[in-house]
Amino acid sequence: MSSREIRVRFAPSPTGGLHLGGVRTALYNFLFARKHQGKFILRIEDTDQTRFVPGAEEYIIRCLEWCGLKPDEGPHMGGPFGPYRQSERKNTYAQYAHQLVEQGHAYYAFDTPEELEAKRRQQPNFQYDATTRGQMKNSLTLAANEVRTYLNEGRPYVIRIRMPENKTIRIHDLIRGEVEFDTSQVDDKVLLKADGMPTYHLAVVVDDYLMQISHVFRGEEWLPSTPVHVLLWEYLFGKEHMPEWAHLPLILRPDGHGKLSKRDGDRLGFPVYAMDWTDPFTHETTRGFREMGFLPEAFVNMLALLGWNDGSGQEIFTLDELIDRFSIERIHKAGARFDFEKAKWFNHEWIKRLPVKHYLEEIKTFFKQQHIPLPDDEKLIRALDLIKERCTLLGDFTEQGKFFFVAPETYDLSAIQKKWSSGMQAAFEEWEKALAQVEPWVAENIEHALISAAESRGLKKNDMLLPLRIMLVGGKFGPPVFQIAELLGKAETRQRIRKALEALSRHG
Repeated sequence: MSSREIRVRFAPSPTGGLHLGGVRTALYNFLFARKHQGKFILRIEDTDQTRFVPGAEEYIIRCLEWCGLKPDEGPHMGGPFGPYRQSERKNTYAQYAHQLVEQGHAYYAFDTPEELEAKRRQQPNFQYDATTRGQMKNSLTLAANEVRTYLNEGRPYVIRIRMPENKTIRIHDLIRGEVEFDTSQVDDKVLLKADGMPTYHLAVVVDDYLMQISHVFRGEEWLPSTPVHVLLWEYLFGKEHMPEWAHLPLILRPDGHGKLSKRDGDRLGFPVYAMDWTDPFTHETTRGFREMGFLPEAFVNMLALLGWNDGSGQEIFTLDELIDRFSIERIHKAGARFDFEKAKWFNHEWIKRLPVKHYLEEIKTFFKQQHIPLPDDEKLIRALDLIKERCTLLGDFTEQGKFFFVAPETYDLSAIQKKWSSGMQAAFEEWEKALAQVEPWVAENIEHALISAAESRGLKKNDMLLPLRIMLVGGKFGPPVFQIAELLGKAETRQRIRKALEALSRHG
């Protein structure tokens, strides 16, 4: 472990919804920083203005807030190393790109887009590298006076890194161990674009240096770019300032074949974004875990275990427990399959463990979406407490519990008609009247009154339980039936029994 201050960053591009893989990267950065009393920085990488989407940055910040991953520095809160948007740091990068040219580690390339396209048509799988750069229009092939003339004329150019030939670059990856790269396999990446904006490769290295980033946690899809970044570190700042590297495993499709994408979620019917994302151009909304009814505690818990475990077999962790137990050594090298059923299991466990009051406002949102009238919070919490064991997603509370607030309009009469008799009809009619005298109105007293009514007609209590449930709820579900009656109240319970008896008499 490095002796310098731990500083890690989550650096998304504001291009749309935040994929759960991105949230996991943020989470691992956050856990590592908190574990080592370090700093967790949010940096917005918006150098590619063609992909910039309005509202995406604010959305990213809201997602992190929902997950409880609060940055120590960022574009919305400032900090000693700002600005934290790359587009606001534009003037910083050009000097480093030109410095690389002066050192001989980079060069000006004047090839037009049309010339590059013609080369690609002429040479399939063309890449601008050590074997082809000599055929192109750049400061390595042009005479010095031609280069000066082009620059003085303001001719458009990009700056490309000059990748060395046949050099082996080695890094120690905290997850993968020793990793080697052959520079001959890597093309001369563009560092500074014609519009003066840096590419990711230059900006990420410069910013990580200026922000004193100590560790870089990022997805394994960035491994092929690592030799470029390592060389830029060496050329510009020296190896001694380079951060430690950790390339995280991919989150895979449920079948294990390939990286999980939004298209997979659409096809298989589950979200891949943390929260709903509405595209400002098409106005199409993509569903998120939050709006599907996931608790942030469950979402974060599930994500942490997609590629990591502490070796104990424990599966349910609070955020504080994750901070305490987290270690890079326990992150897996192999990709982690996403399992939506397992994700729902985490949510079910957290719904059971947390008090209803903790997520009451979120549940109210689901009830309001279905225009279900709600009582005061105290009664609502009592009702939801009775059904929470049966709920996997927060939206399940409406299906499992709306009968508490809206009387059933239909009854599953087929479940009771076979055993229904005139004696049972009479027992229920007598019991409904006797309920008027039940005081106090608690489950135990309601049950005793039912037993008396059943015995007076030669019936058993169990004969009347299912019919009573159908009368109060409408179907064969719900918590213990006398607790339902207690919470409904005397007047509502009697009213529902009378209404159901009328329906049963009509159906003969």
